[in-house]
Amino acid sequence: MAMLTLELPPRKAQTTFNLRRWAGLLADRELARVEGRIETDRHGHIIMSPPPAPSHGSFQLEIGYLLKNLMASGRVLTECPISTADGVKAADVAWASPERMRELGRQACFPTAPEICVEVLSPSNSEAEIDEKRALYFDSGAREVWLCAEDGSMSFFTPRETRPLRASKICPRFPKQIELS
Repeated sequence: MAMLTLELPPRKAQTTFNLRRWAGLLADRELARVEGRIETDRHGHIIMSPPPAPSHGSFQLEIGYLLKNLMASGRVLTECPISTADGVKAADVAWASPERMRELGRQACFPTAPEICVEVLSPSNSEAEIDEKRALYFDSGAREVWLCAEDGSMSFFTPRETRPLRASKICPRFPKQIELS
C-alpha cells in the first residue's frame, strides 16, 4: 500500500482560519435551521452528521452529569467545538478547567482543546475515524480523550498511551461503565 503524506498549514494559521470559518457558519441563518451535527474539514468544508440515536444523547447527559459532580471546578460542555489541524471538530462532552475557560474568553470555538474530550461512539464510527479524532484532540491540547462505547463501557487515553488506561488520571473516580436507567 502506498503511503500518503499531507503537509498541513502551521497550527496558528489553521486555528485562525478555523475560528473565522466557524464564526461565519454560526452567523448563517439558513444553516442554523439544519438538524444534526456540523463540523468542518481543514479546508472549511462542512461535514454534516444526522442526529444520533436517543441513547447517544443519554450517554452525553450522564457523562456530563458525572463530570460535573466529580470535578469541583471547571466547566462541562456538550457538542464542544474545537479547532484542530483538520478543521473544527465537536467533542460530544468535554471538561475544561477554569484556566482553559479563561483562555477561551468569548470565542465560539475552542482554539485549544479542553483538558478532557469525550466521544460517544455510534454504529457509523469506524475505528480509524475515532483514532484520528483522538489524535486531533491531543494535537490541539487535550490531556485525556475518553471513549464511551455503545454499551456504556468507558476507555481513557492520554497522548503517550496507545492502550486505554485503567482509569482517568484527571478524574480517577469516573466510572468505567455508564449505566442508563
